Amino acid sequence: MTTFVLVHGAWHGGWVWRKVAAPLRALGHRVFTPTLTGLGERAHLATLEVNLDTHIQDIVGVLETEELTDVVLVGHSYAGMVITGAADKAAEHLQGLVYIDAFVPESGVSMQSNNPARFEMFAKLVDDKDNETMILPPDSGMWDIVEAADADWLNRRLTPQPINTYTQKLDHEVNFAEIGSLVYVYASGNKLGQFDKYADKFSADPAWQYHSVGCGHEVMVDRPDKLVEILSEFSAD
Repeated sequence: MTTFVLVHGAWHGGWVWRKVAAPLRALGHRVFTPTLTGLGERAHLATLEVNLDTHIQDIVGVLETEELTDVVLVGHSYAGMVITGAADKAAEHLQGLVYIDAFVPESGVSMQSNNPARFEMFAKLVDDKDNETMILPPDSGMWDIVEAADADWLNRRLTPQPINTYTQKLDHEVNFAEIGSLVYVYASGNKLGQFDKYADKFSADPAWQYHSVGCGHEVMVDRPDKLVEILSEFSAD
């Protein structure tokens, strides 16, 4: 049995892991799917004070209060920032990291500085009711969703993202070699291209297990079967 903590990306919530969490539990694994502060069912907690540190502490809090050990910490997209920060603060709880079409940030980088042009695009989506706290969610079609029903499902549930989770930089001293097993899952059907550099890097790095999945950005929605297979293989290592 392996303990997984699955961390969702921007605008999402723990609900997005529904197609992955149930099969993993059926295989006997322990699975946590926390929702980050200010998102999903916790959207009412959003304020300008919610930042990247808040989300990192959300995950560290799960590891500590649940007294979890030998955890496989999994992050999708923006959550690559979050799980890297959590690994910096609570490496002793972990046995590995899995990045799913996600950012693997160097120290001193924010979501804003990582891709200023994309941040400017998202910044234009701030709530138009004189509220600069939140970035409104884009239409899920941006992520090349395979099934129309899944795209509708996402659009009904996506919630605004606290803007300072994107502006705050992440300072960390993570030594990935000391964390344990490392996995990068690349969504080859994601036409946005923001993760291509990580695919190039980690596909050639023997320290990382690399997987390319033929679908759009929302791997846990489009190809949950493949993701469960990857995680199950990883947990058996």
